[in-house]
Amino acid sequence: MKGMTVKRILITLGIVLSPLTWAAQQTATLSVPGMSCATCPITVKKALTKLSGVVDVKSNLDKRETTVVFDDTQVSLDALTQATKDAGFPSIVTGGKP
Repeated sequence: MKGMTVKRILITLGIVLSPLTWAAQQTATLSVPGMSCATCPITVKKALTKLSGVVDVKSNLDKRETTVVFDDTQVSLDALTQATKDAGFPSIVTGGKP
């Protein structure tokens, strides 16, 4: 009986706390005009994934865009654009959504 109560408490905590975890996740689209070859998106991705809080990075070479999913409590938009700039690919934020 005691094991069942602990299990219910843990499930309840998970349900209550999971919206808080998701609330900080954001998506930003970066325009990266310097991406011109197949290895460019790889370099941009490596630079962004080194940042704590970056969850996912996908690039579209044809559009010269990169979409970044990140935790805005751990990393800022400025840090994202600085990381691409430091990797040799200056970028600007062109879109985003919570």
